Amino acid sequence: MKRLFMFLLSFVFLFAGCQPAASAPTVTPQTVKVRFPVGYIPNVQFAPLYVAIEKGYYQREGIELDIDYSFETDAVALVGANELQFATVSGEQVLLGRSQGLPIVYVLTWYQKYPVGVAAIKEKNIRQPSDLRGKRIGLPGLYGASYIGLIALLEAGGLKESDVILDSIGFTQVESLIAGREDAVVVYVANEPNQLSAKGYPVDVILTADYLPLVSNGIITNEKTIRENPELIRRMVRATWKGIVEAAVNPEAAFEISKKYVENLAQTDQAVQKQVLNSSIELWDVEKKGVSDAQSWKNMHDILLEMNLLRQSLDVSQAYTNEFLPEE
Repeated sequence: MKRLFMFLLSFVFLFAGCQPAASAPTVTPQTVKVRFPVGYIPNVQFAPLYVAIEKGYYQREGIELDIDYSFETDAVALVGANELQFATVSGEQVLLGRSQGLPIVYVLTWYQKYPVGVAAIKEKNIRQPSDLRGKRIGLPGLYGASYIGLIALLEAGGLKESDVILDSIGFTQVESLIAGREDAVVVYVANEPNQLSAKGYPVDVILTADYLPLVSNGIITNEKTIRENPELIRRMVRATWKGIVEAAVNPEAAFEISKKYVENLAQTDQAVQKQVLNSSIELWDVEKKGVSDAQSWKNMHDILLEMNLLRQSLDVSQAYTNEFLPEE
């Protein structure tokens, strides 16, 4: 794993002549309740949020965080309407939301690498996008990050949708692959491949991120909050980023904390779930410090246009900002 870094806290002292003056008192911001949709069920992949809560990072920023495990598209609409101030969503949802007039803005990159890929049992010899020609591929459905990641891989292999057979299988990728119902399945690369390997089915995984960088999960807010309460955004981003870094530096401790928030995590195959967390940490790539990459946004914009999910071009620069990232 890449070498990880930690932010160091610094203390500023005031001096008057040669005598030190008393340090300025710490001012705790007035507590704000933040309902924070994450678009999935409780899962070890959300360890940074659990860590930030338990370590008091949100509390010190005057935030009482309520994690909401609701659907991603609901979160986009609610933040766009300013009924909520924050959510974590993927980059395609930001652009699709803005195309519908929702003034949402992406303010922190959590996953630097798009977490979607295609997995196949090793004996199938499916190791690059062009190997998918003529294959039966299972995926949750013809929507969302899985679908977009697959189309990006097909294009990288010089293929079209019509060159493969797509099956909507919900979230049964592991079972479908083991049963031989599919030649390959679209996966969250930190999850299903680890499950399959633990069951004795090693797989080859073709990562979308290896062929086309795309914008993945991060924090969004809206233009009204940016105008009227930018300090709240800084506090939210700062606390969340501390949780991301802390979980990346101390994954064992983060896993233990997650047991409090993820039902039955202590009773599951912990070796597999720890590997899911470790694989997720690699996707976060904290050395990039939460920065949004302009080329990844352009790539996402262009593939959405090609898929006809966007009807017309957008000013991508309005969809994200690096203004609120924590200072070192």
